[in-house]
Amino acid sequence: MTKRLGKARWAAMRMLLGSAGRLSEGIRIGFRYGFDSGSMLDYVYVNKARGSLGVGRLIDRVYLNAIGWRAIRARRELLKDVLRKEVAERGGEVFILDVASGPGRYLQDLVEEYAPGSVRVECRDLDRAGLAEGEDLARVRGLKGLSYVYGDALDPQPASRAPEVIVVSGLYELLLDDEVIAASVSRLRSLLAPGGVLVFTTQTRHPQLEFIANVLPNRDGVLWEMKCRPVELAERWAVDAGFTTVASRREQVGLFTVTTATTAVREQR
Repeated sequence: MTKRLGKARWAAMRMLLGSAGRLSEGIRIGFRYGFDSGSMLDYVYVNKARGSLGVGRLIDRVYLNAIGWRAIRARRELLKDVLRKEVAERGGEVFILDVASGPGRYLQDLVEEYAPGSVRVECRDLDRAGLAEGEDLARVRGLKGLSYVYGDALDPQPASRAPEVIVVSGLYELLLDDEVIAASVSRLRSLLAPGGVLVFTTQTRHPQLEFIANVLPNRDGVLWEMKCRPVELAERWAVDAGFTTVASRREQVGLFTVTTATTAVREQR
């Protein structure tokens, strides 16, 4: 009986979100592209409530203020801080590869901070709509040094040159198999330039996992299931992959960590 009541409750919430909830622009985007999509994250980063009628904007503001989205915005700021540090410590043009970037708005913000030729970014994703959105936004902003390439983060092809920095933000949280992530960390290490760094995020907790897994569809149209992991496990993947220096920082809301894993400067490739 309790199980049936639970299913009925989740079904009712899905119906409510899929009807009245669509007055919110953010919820509309989630149903169209997936609540885990790059387009959804880009909207969350902008953090400007929009919707139909006054009530739509109100729903959207409540939606954008959810703890998960607040943590993702805090994660973005921590990522940018980490990347600024990497750029500052390296000479010449720093090449950053994000293997699951979506539109890459935070990367555009980063590029805008530097003189032309200081930072080059390649944004990859399997979400063609997100890539097109990023290209359009970069064009409007007049940004140079960014490219958008269709590519699979779990089967990454070498770039035109070995990147100094590879970013994996918001992907590993969506993968349920630890072995797949460990293999990805190892594969990405092989693509880095000597002394390069892998920067990746881990979700260590989330108070709304049950709601998300029973109500919100992902980019594939099925319910969005995530997995939380201790940061110690994420760091062990990096150590096992052969990274020589591994460290993590937690964003201020407290749901995500950002791990930096550095290769040896003179290692044999």
